[in-house]
Amino acid sequence: MTPKPSSRPQSPQISESDETPLLSRSPSPQSPPPPKPPVSWSSLPNKGQLAVILLARLAEPLSERSLASYLFFQLQWFNPDIDPSEIPKQMGYITATFAAAQHKTRAFLLLPMCFNVGVIIGPLLTGFMADPVHTLPRIFGPGSLFGGEKGVQWLEKFPYALPNLFCFSILMSAFFLVILGLDETHSHLRHRPDPGRRLGKLLLRIILRRKKNEHLYSAINIEDPSEELMDHDADQESGESSRPAKAYSKTRPPFRDVLTKNVCLNMLQRFLQSLHVSAFNSILFSLLPTPKADSTDFHLPFRFTGGLGLSSERMGLANTIIGTIGIPLQLFIYPRLIGKLGVKASYSAFLPLSIIAYFLLPYLVLLPDNNALVWTCLSAVLSLQVLSRTFVNPATMMLVNDSAPSPNLLGTVHGLASSISSAARILGPTVGGTLLGWGLAHNLVGLPLWVLTILALANWVILWWIDDVNMSE
Repeated sequence: MTPKPSSRPQSPQISESDETPLLSRSPSPQSPPPPKPPVSWSSLPNKGQLAVILLARLAEPLSERSLASYLFFQLQWFNPDIDPSEIPKQMGYITATFAAAQHKTRAFLLLPMCFNVGVIIGPLLTGFMADPVHTLPRIFGPGSLFGGEKGVQWLEKFPYALPNLFCFSILMSAFFLVILGLDETHSHLRHRPDPGRRLGKLLLRIILRRKKNEHLYSAINIEDPSEELMDHDADQESGESSRPAKAYSKTRPPFRDVLTKNVCLNMLQRFLQSLHVSAFNSILFSLLPTPKADSTDFHLPFRFTGGLGLSSERMGLANTIIGTIGIPLQLFIYPRLIGKLGVKASYSAFLPLSIIAYFLLPYLVLLPDNNALVWTCLSAVLSLQVLSRTFVNPATMMLVNDSAPSPNLLGTVHGLASSISSAARILGPTVGGTLLGWGLAHNLVGLPLWVLTILALANWVILWWIDDVNMSE
């Protein structure tokens, strides 16, 4: 006779392993955690704040390159009798004032990419605005839309006022955009009241005709929750009390803690990189419009002088070449290649292209008056420098960012790097313009660019002692 099953439910047998807390379990080797999806442009967080930063960052190269496209001719207009060898020195002084006043692989890439956007847009716009009575006679000339019978008289008297007013409006727009739209990110200051942001949000609601908190996004915590679980696991196993992930100390560390060997080396590479890049930009746009010289006094390979003698319209074309080459490289090639090579390896591999470009550029003044040959060689040299800059500029910032000894010192490291970079960007155009002026007068026009070759080579050597960026974080 078979026993009847009990109508009363039996309690399940609980093994010792079942009593183990869930958070202390080690992940089974048979079921690894699913891989994180690849980073894409659409997955970048805080897109609104990134847009504010990018628009503000765009203002500087747009206004700076706009000025560079016509500055040589404006200085010549101020003093028609000036020696052409004196103009590069003055251009260097003016260019230096810009530095005095002013997800890793993709977020850091966006800032240098603004440079190429500004390089394309700025010179194209200001190229038409310079001397507009003659370049745009249907709008500003006699009998035009705004000119009346005699044309716009103040633009006739001040032919370069309109592009400068355009640059002024761009910089002022960036100024107000930062005040009204940019959030504070410093861990100690981010919770303080910000009248500028309050006014910006009020204006945004008025423009969009929305009530407060209606259909607006709010900030959420975007940290990975798995990090807290992992930290909790480690504390359970080691017997320590639980602690929050990546806790920030409220006490300010002493400044001497910042000056580690890796930080100092990164500051040095940041200084050298900003120095030779800013000097090259200043020298390039001084050398291109400088008139060609008589070749009777040339003594190759080093004793020669003169420029390429390009007009303002062709100066704008040279700017467009730089931007057109740079943007596709930064959008499509850089993010893929940086993941395979790494930050430091890509920096070391592509910086020598700038060294080659610096050394070869002076020899373009020896080319005959053949437009096809001149533009082919000029495009090749500029392509080398743009390709190098595409990988070097983001890598420079990423190395500085990763060199901070602790999260509390990140702001200090960035502030120090920005100050050093600004000092280099003041020194580069000033010294570069002075050396170019001296070289033009003493039959040694290549001197400043060959000095840049040595500086870039020193920049490359320093990379061998710098720690690479941890791409897994």
